[in-house]
Amino acid sequence: MKFFIDTANLAQIKEAQALGVLDGVTTNPSLMAKEGITGKNNILKHYVDICNLVDGDVSAEVNALDYDGMIKEGEELADLHEQIVVKLPMTKEGVMAAKYFSDRGIKTNVTLVFSAGQALLAAKAGATYVSPFIGRLDDVSTDGLALIEEIRDIYDNYGYETQILAASVRHTMHIVNCAKIGADVMTGPLSAIYGLLKHPLTDIGLAQFVADFEKGNK
Repeated sequence: MKFFIDTANLAQIKEAQALGVLDGVTTNPSLMAKEGITGKNNILKHYVDICNLVDGDVSAEVNALDYDGMIKEGEELADLHEQIVVKLPMTKEGVMAAKYFSDRGIKTNVTLVFSAGQALLAAKAGATYVSPFIGRLDDVSTDGLALIEEIRDIYDNYGYETQILAASVRHTMHIVNCAKIGADVMTGPLSAIYGLLKHPLTDIGLAQFVADFEKGNK
C-alpha cells in the first residue's frame, strides 16, 4: 500500500519523506488556506515546491465547478510538474473532465467520493485514483471501511486499474484496516503514520535490551 500525506505543510512533508516511507502528497484548497498560501501564483509555486520534496504523485485540486473551467485549471496544473495529479470533484462535470484528461495521459484523482456507484463512474472515466472519504463517513455514523470493501470488490470484478486512495484517514487503525481490505493508497496526517511505529511491548523490550547491555558492558 502506498502512503501519501494529506497536507500542504512543507515541514511535515520533509519529515515524512525523511522517514523513508512516503509515496506522495494530497492537497486541497482548505489545506492550502490552513498554511496561509493564498493567491494563484503563490499556490502554483507551492505545488512545485511540494513536488520538489517528494518522488511520487502530488494531487493538486481544481477550484472550478464547470467543465471548461476544470479543463483550463487542470491543464495549467498538469503543466507545472510531471508529478502533478489533477484532482477533480465527483460531479457530472468532474467525471467528464476525468475522461478528458485520461484520454490525454494526464493523471487524475476523483475526490469527495462517498458511494460505490460514484467510484464505479470514476473508474469508467479512467481516473488514476478515486478518493473515498472514510473518516467523513464515520463522522455521520456510516462505515467508511465498508465502502472501501465495496469498491475493492467492484474493481476486482472488472479489472479496473483505478487505484483506491483511502482519504480522510484519521488514525492508525484506519491505515491497518484499509491495508487488510486492499486499498491501494492511504492519505492522512503524519501522526497516523507515526502511530504505526508504536507498541508498548517494543518499548519494554528495547528498555530491557539496553539495561542488559549496560549490565554486561560497564
